[in-house]
Amino acid sequence: MKGNSSLGLLGFVVRKYISPFVHKDRYRRYYCSGSHIKDHSKAMELNRKLRSGPSLQDFIKTSNKSSDELHEEHEEHYMTQYTSSTHSRKVYFETYGCQMNVNDTEIACSILQKAGYSRTLQLTEADVVLLVTCSIREKAEQTIWNRLKQLTALKKRRPKHEPPLKIGVLGCMAERLKTELLERERLVDVVAGPDAYRDLPRLLCLAHGGQRASNVLLSLEETYADVMPVHRTPQGHSAFVSIMRGCDNMCSYCIVPFTRGRERSRPASSILEEVRMLSDQGVKEVTLLGQNVNSYRDLAEEQFSSSELNPQLSRGFKTVYRTKQGGLRFADLLDKVSLIDPDMRIRFTSPHPKDFPDEVLQLIQERKNICKQIHLPAQSGSNRVLHAMRRGYTREAYLELVENIRKLIPGVSLSSDFISGFCGETEEDHQQTLSLLRDVGYNVGFLFAYSMRKKTHAYHRLQDDVPAQVKQRRLEDLISVFREEATKVNMSLVGSTELVLVEGESKRSSEELCGRSDGNVKVIFPKVDLPVQPGKPQKDAIIRRDYVLVKITSANSQSLRGHALIRSSLRKTKTSEHHLIEDTVSC
Repeated sequence: MKGNSSLGLLGFVVRKYISPFVHKDRYRRYYCSGSHIKDHSKAMELNRKLRSGPSLQDFIKTSNKSSDELHEEHEEHYMTQYTSSTHSRKVYFETYGCQMNVNDTEIACSILQKAGYSRTLQLTEADVVLLVTCSIREKAEQTIWNRLKQLTALKKRRPKHEPPLKIGVLGCMAERLKTELLERERLVDVVAGPDAYRDLPRLLCLAHGGQRASNVLLSLEETYADVMPVHRTPQGHSAFVSIMRGCDNMCSYCIVPFTRGRERSRPASSILEEVRMLSDQGVKEVTLLGQNVNSYRDLAEEQFSSSELNPQLSRGFKTVYRTKQGGLRFADLLDKVSLIDPDMRIRFTSPHPKDFPDEVLQLIQERKNICKQIHLPAQSGSNRVLHAMRRGYTREAYLELVENIRKLIPGVSLSSDFISGFCGETEEDHQQTLSLLRDVGYNVGFLFAYSMRKKTHAYHRLQDDVPAQVKQRRLEDLISVFREEATKVNMSLVGSTELVLVEGESKRSSEELCGRSDGNVKVIFPKVDLPVQPGKPQKDAIIRRDYVLVKITSANSQSLRGHALIRSSLRKTKTSEHHLIEDTVSC
């Protein structure tokens, strides 16, 4: 073994020594032979060119075509097959859940229209069906699952000579249940989360090519500020305008931070531009939207970035996150929006009770076109349950806020959200919630039994230990007490005159019209012709988008009834009432 190693080492040394001589000999035999002089010259020329570097002409083939013709010939379009064939494709939307989903539908529609799609209101005409979904409760998701099965059956019955029907799920359920939708159940072709609507053209391109496609990535920046939604409100009497997306509150029961991401506010300039456009179209009511709408803060507005403008919370309220500093706040935005059109009603939803400093309340009181109606979600009347929910306030702080609101905005209408049967809720907790309903007295209420959602704090840390039948019984208690109190609140309006924005015919009778009061309560009244102008004999029918003063004659927990007196407007309400008094005196 040792001898073999010595021989190997000797061979290596010999090869190392004679190698230079061998290479020199090869060089002389190849490059110095007469037959390779030409090759050597070429090599030297190439070496010279490489040192000096090639020019642009070395890479361009001479052509007589113009630069425009060359650009057109070589230009490659993104998704050529998709963009050239979508002009005949029609998309049908079905929207479920909250007002944010209505706005999401309008955003998605705008994006797809620019990609060549047209919207249809007839399911039978559709090439693509998109469901804009909600994940807030299990019942909402089950509704979507049932609908997907129906649409899958429709897809199978589609005639062979027509392009295959494509089905997509958008919104919160898409983000939460992507795997189940695409792989396990295989009921859909496209899945797009709330921050992925810009990607819909690409996703649908893949689907038309026979693939299943998804994008459920959440964004820290996406607000669709540059996308002008396609508003489809009948005759344009009202519209929703999104001002922010996501939520940072992290309430223990809520799935929203996990399906819609962190809070980010849309630039104020974009919001104001959209509201002006809606005003020019004759829209009479705009609702500003956000999961936590009154925590709006446009940090891009440098002129509002003073350190003096610190966040102001309602007294006795706190947050679980570090609040943002500076920027243009909700009160500033509400001020600017309300000045665009004095005859356009302004509402906002859904707020959090913590973000109602006095400056917001005072602005609501001062401006005639900001509705004197506030949504004030309580969720529970029990301090123990509120703590488990991570709401950031106590029952006492909430009641103090209600008192302050009613002091600063006399006659304000309040609405709220309540959950029955949250984790660990006892009968005593339930009774405290019932007493809060009685103490406050709401015009409108949104009441639900608790439905645990995966990913939430409650799912990981708490036990869903209230039996379903107990949740349902407690929910029925909440509904009963709410209706009793709402009836009392609405009955107090009998004999008053309410300014009503007409929405159209009543659902129950074509001989009646309906609309909403400043307090967002439904008002129903008979169809009549009213004077075109006060004091003039000429009369005309009341139409959608008219403001009408209605004398309230009866009420229940859901609505008010009365008869129309005169046409009016937000700016002319006092003048119209004065004319009514004059007419009454002259009679």
